Amino acid sequence: MEKKNIDWSNLGFAYMKTDYRYVSNFKDGAWDDGVLTQDDMVTISECAGVLQYSQSVFEGLKAYTTEDGRIVTFRPDLNAERMVNSAKRLEMPVFPADRFVDAVVQTVKANAAYVPPYGSGATLYIRPYMFGSNPVIGVKPADEYQFRVFTTPVGPYFKGGAKPITIRVCDFDRAAPHGTGHIKAGLNYAMSLHAIVDAHNQGFDENMYLDAATRTKVEETGGANFIFITKDNKLVTPKSNSILPSITRRSLEYVAEKYLGMEVEEREVFFEEVPEFAECGLCGTAAVISPVGKIVDHGKDICFPSGMEAMGPVTQKLYDTLTGIQMGRIEAPEGWIKVIE
Repeated sequence: MEKKNIDWSNLGFAYMKTDYRYVSNFKDGAWDDGVLTQDDMVTISECAGVLQYSQSVFEGLKAYTTEDGRIVTFRPDLNAERMVNSAKRLEMPVFPADRFVDAVVQTVKANAAYVPPYGSGATLYIRPYMFGSNPVIGVKPADEYQFRVFTTPVGPYFKGGAKPITIRVCDFDRAAPHGTGHIKAGLNYAMSLHAIVDAHNQGFDENMYLDAATRTKVEETGGANFIFITKDNKLVTPKSNSILPSITRRSLEYVAEKYLGMEVEEREVFFEEVPEFAECGLCGTAAVISPVGKIVDHGKDICFPSGMEAMGPVTQKLYDTLTGIQMGRIEAPEGWIKVIE
């Protein structure tokens, strides 16, 4: 399929309408067969459950062109599984995992002309989401839902390479100990908006959220999990039942252990330990890893030995290995790469 005439190297991280999206509706206790459509407009009641009580969940993943010209996506089965868990927590019907993966494949295939070419640094971002669609005025789950998948081409997260960022310890809480921090619900992101705008206004790139109960343990940022590298080259990631189980983080842990022979610890990370680490990064779908050079704790600077100029050496190795697997330059573990065409 001929590619669209897009300036791939100058794409930002913004929505661009593509030709097709996937839609399936849940009504009378069952999902319909689902369909690809060119209509990008959603029509719902003014009293729809999602508008009144924020009943919505979403996922994010990417499709890209590998070195040998195939269009692939990375571990979509884990996105499917996470959306199943998100839906259950918000009393929404589960969209079956196999159908989720199939919907992603169908949508990417239909928009293959928008998948950026290999080497451009750009990717096709895929956004599956689901929301309560029928009128709900009493506080209760909706009876009808819509599951949709759209795609949009996006540029590389870091133009001109990943410069380490500066983050601050946040005074707001991201998630309650028994709340919804472990699922990908729109409402988690809505309540983080004020904190991120405030951080940006103060000159910081991101927030470090501590646990809400004791404010002594590192959790995550608004949209990414933390990874730390110890001075003896161990990978340490925070463990908590109120952080999102990042697919990128889980993949990096596997890569560290199996490809780089590192020791990996997923455990509670106390904030007082943070100055002892050699490197720090944020991991997620968009950037894979964003290096952190400095954390500001109410005026006190914690500077990592890896500095503010470039990604730390171990973080760089992790980044290169995982992106190498994604792009087909390094052999992937069984089942990680879903070939679309």
